[in-house]
Formats: sequence, C-alpha cells, structure tokens
Amino acid sequence: MARKKWDWFTVVNYTLLGLFCLITIYPLYFVLVGSFNEGNDYMRGGIYFFPRAFSLANYSVVLEDDRLYNGFTVSILRTVVGTVTSVLFTAMVSYAMSRRNLIGRSPYYWIHLFTLFFGGGLIPYFLVLKNLHLINSFWVYVIPTMFSVFNMISFNSFFREIPEEIHESATVDGAGDFRIFVSLFIPLSAPVLATVALWNAVGHWNSFFDAMIFTTKQNLMPLQLFLMKMIREADVISNSQYVPPQVQKKISVQTIRMAAIVISTIPILVVYPFLQRFFVTGFMVGSLKG
Repeated sequence: MARKKWDWFTVVNYTLLGLFCLITIYPLYFVLVGSFNEGNDYMRGGIYFFPRAFSLANYSVVLEDDRLYNGFTVSILRTVVGTVTSVLFTAMVSYAMSRRNLIGRSPYYWIHLFTLFFGGGLIPYFLVLKNLHLINSFWVYVIPTMFSVFNMISFNSFFREIPEEIHESATVDGAGDFRIFVSLFIPLSAPVLATVALWNAVGHWNSFFDAMIFTTKQNLMPLQLFLMKMIREADVISNSQYVPPQVQKKISVQTIRMAAIVISTIPILVVYPFLQRFFVTGFMVGSLKG
C-alpha cells in the first residue's frame, strides 16, 4: 500500500478538525467533571479537567427524587408509543398520496403544504385539544404527533420511486391496497422508516413544552420536564431541610444542575451511536430519491 503523503493542506485540515472536535466535546466533559465534584469545593473554581474533591452527592440528590423514575417511565412510553403510531400513520397517508388514482390528490397535497407553513397559534391549538378531552391525558403526547407533513413528504418521495410494476403485479394477484402497503412498501422502505422513526424518537424524548402547557398532573411529567424543574429548583434543593447536613456541604446549585444535565443526556448518547447508521443511510436514500 502506498504511504499517505502529509502535505500542508492535510496537516492544517486535520488540525482544524481536531480543534473543532475538542471545542464540541469539552463542554460536555466540563459538565461531567463538575457533576462529580463537591459543591462547596467547586465554588472555589479552577476545575477544568479532573474533579478536585470527588463526590457522588449531586447524583444522590437527583436520583433519590421519585419524580425522576416516573419521568423515565412517561418518557419511555411516549417515545415508544408515539414513534410507532406516528411512523405507521404517516406512512399510510404517504402511501395514499403517492397513488396517482387517488381522487383529489392534488388538493390534499396543497392543503398539507399549507399547514406546514401556516398555523393557528398556541391558543386555538389548546382549545382544540381541550374540546378533544386530551388535556391532562397521556394521549396528548401521542395523538397530536401522529402525522407530520414533513415526514409525509419524505415518505412520499420514496414511495413514488418504487416501480409501478410491483403494485400492478400485486393487484393482478388479488392483493388490496392495505396488503400491498404492509407486504411490499413497508419492507422496501426500511431505510426511510428507520430515519423517520429516529426523528420521532428523539423529538419525543427531548420534548417538554407540550407537557408544561397541556398537563398539570405529576404522574404525566416526562423526564425532560422533571429535569428542567430540578435545574430551576436547585437552589431550593441544596438548602432543603430534607437534605442531610452532611450532604448539603457536598452539593451546590451549579453541581446539582450539572448532574441533572448529565442524567438527561446519557440515554440519547447511549442509543444514538447504534442508530446512526440507519439515520445516515435513510437520509441519503431519501435525498437521492427525492
């Protein structure tokens, strides 16, 4: 094998990429280091690379809150149920919109595009959900997100590139549209399905605004909303009478916030590397076929 030539452009390019990676990764590492340091010692400053006074007190305060585990349960349920229903429903609509014999296909398509750029606002949206009895219900996380116009366009562009002969052959064999959709179009669209599923899953996992606006029950609080409240209440928690005095000496507002941030990012950091190849493949296939 020929040896790689290291010219000035290659050296500068690798150097800039290395610095960019360092700038991106170091803030995460800085938060991680601070979360493992005693709070009072952290207030002295000077902690950049390693904990000066290692402590797990910050995590113990966050993990001992029962709302954390309830938030994990709600976030996992809404991520799984919301992703599955959204992908299936959007794919079904996209399949119908890809059929040339659909009556009124063009008006339906332009109506969908109109809703992509124009909305009624938060108050009308809230009133609609209230009239549908979705306020303070778990289904307020699922039903409003079952259909996405952007995802429909991604599916539609892919379905249109599937040879029409496949559909005609299945029709001759007596298969209906639903059988064709489930048995042929879904297996052929695995990369796009994985990409859209990843978009939905990340969106559901990181979402907290809908829970903050449309729910008031503690048992419906997702993980991200709990952690946001934990960050806001950090100054109260650090001085709470329910926190033992020996623990109060080892925590601070900043270190509790850092521990909450680390806990919120761990699940997605663990899952995303395994799904990245599906995301890249599906995104590239959808862009080429579109």
